[in-house]
Amino acid sequence: MAALCSEFGDLVQIKKQLISVISLCKERGLLHSAKWASELAFALDPLPKDELPPSHPFTEEDAQDLDALTLAKSYFDLKEYDRAAYFLKGCCSQKAYFLYMYSRYLSGEKKKDDETVDSLGPLEKGQVRNEALRELRVELSKKHSAGELDGFTLYLYGVVLRKLDLLKEAVDVFVEAIHALPLHWGAWLELSNLVTNIEMLKSLSLADCWMKDFFMAHMYTELQMIKEALQKYQNLIEAGFSKSTYIISQIAVAYHNIRDIDQALALFNKLREQDPFRIDNMDTFSNLLYVKTMKPELSYLAHNLVEIDKYRVETCCVIGNYYSLRSQHEKAALYFQRALKLNPRCLGAWTLMGHEYMEMKNTSAAIQAYRHAIEVNKRDYRAWYGLGQTYEILKMPFYCLYYYRKAHQLRPNDSRMLVALGESYEKLSQQVEAKKCYWRAYSVGDVEKMALLKLAKLHEQLNESDDAAQCYMLYIQDIFSCGEQLEHAEVSTALRYLGQYYFKNKLYDEASLCAQRCCDYNDAREEGKALLRQISQVRDQIETPSADLFAPLSNNNTPVRRVSPLNLISFTP
Repeated sequence: MAALCSEFGDLVQIKKQLISVISLCKERGLLHSAKWASELAFALDPLPKDELPPSHPFTEEDAQDLDALTLAKSYFDLKEYDRAAYFLKGCCSQKAYFLYMYSRYLSGEKKKDDETVDSLGPLEKGQVRNEALRELRVELSKKHSAGELDGFTLYLYGVVLRKLDLLKEAVDVFVEAIHALPLHWGAWLELSNLVTNIEMLKSLSLADCWMKDFFMAHMYTELQMIKEALQKYQNLIEAGFSKSTYIISQIAVAYHNIRDIDQALALFNKLREQDPFRIDNMDTFSNLLYVKTMKPELSYLAHNLVEIDKYRVETCCVIGNYYSLRSQHEKAALYFQRALKLNPRCLGAWTLMGHEYMEMKNTSAAIQAYRHAIEVNKRDYRAWYGLGQTYEILKMPFYCLYYYRKAHQLRPNDSRMLVALGESYEKLSQQVEAKKCYWRAYSVGDVEKMALLKLAKLHEQLNESDDAAQCYMLYIQDIFSCGEQLEHAEVSTALRYLGQYYFKNKLYDEASLCAQRCCDYNDAREEGKALLRQISQVRDQIETPSADLFAPLSNNNTPVRRVSPLNLISFTP
């Protein structure tokens, strides 16, 4: 892991830079970047009066445009974007030109959103476009060619290109914007949405400053490189940002991504103590509460967020999760739709709405929702996985295979993706590939404890009895060793098969023990009794010494791994 940038040795200088960029962002109406920088600055020690950075130099052009800029900024703050642009037309300063172009862009976005809300449902949002984008691109392109754009206007040019789906050009412009103004977090964040894999990330020529470490940590989280992300964030905490709520939230999101639910919940609870009115990332917190079926906690969170801000995207997602947990899927979908009206690029809402449509058996709407999620972020494995599940319901295994592969590429060590892949291969009669997937799922840590069972059944179908027995034994040991005796029917299936297997191989002690255990399960009781009768009939005639493989099973219900009494073949599919 690469060390942090050497600039972290001087936190006073970093604090000065943050205070400076906060002022620059506020002047231009870039509120989210200003908020991010403010939260980071708050985590550092305050500066003495004589250390505060001076105000930015004032040019002759700035002086000429001051009155128009002050008036236009007041209109801009009140979201009167066309009015702001009108009074800024013809201004010469860089600051006024940025606000002029940004006002025109936001005016187009506002009109697009109003038209969308008025005429279409959330699933058809892609059909409405910002009419101002093409004009803005032409004008900014000319200025760009002449080298007249500063860091902020380069950022806006990149946003316009991204909105027009000119992604390659957008990446180049965002990199240029970062070099021109490395302290503007908005440019880093926009660039992060366009980076699709680690190779692309390594190929980027990024500004070598302390902001790069925050960007790399964010990218590692996005690319599911959680170990590297956690190490980066730990380094940042040790460098002096231990009070940063942003870093705590990012670490919590990282733990959420690797399904370390307890760690993530602990961090989110800590975050809520430090910042009780925070709404950012609370939708992720609600996902964790949903997975743990913590209904009272989720209800409390939903009510709390409604009191803080009823019409925030995150609030709508939390309420949607609450209704989903209560199996009120129509209401849940309604709140996810409300979230998307507030922000059509809300990735979580698209994916969660897809899940709700799946619950309501509306596969065509689910497919649309998942596709929109992928349009927003191609790295969202949940949307790819959801598409695979949807096509599985539609009995289209070739489509399933494609989407599950995509999900697996994004989450190579997630057993759920591997099991889903194995099932798709099995349906397509590609048994060798299916075996590999199931075994790999078991090797990486099978979350749902299903991989060995499916592998055993596959061997059973192929009459590979030794391999099937080995898998069933491992499955039983796995289930009992983790203390989760959830799939009783499946344990009985394994015991039933092993009983018959040992009986055929004349290992009557093991067969008898399996048969006795079968009697503990309703669905296998009769077969267990029948097998015990068969064993008692032949036992007097033939006696077979045997290893005490399942002895612990009869004593304390917890089998331990022992060598099989048969010389089973080495199992590697």
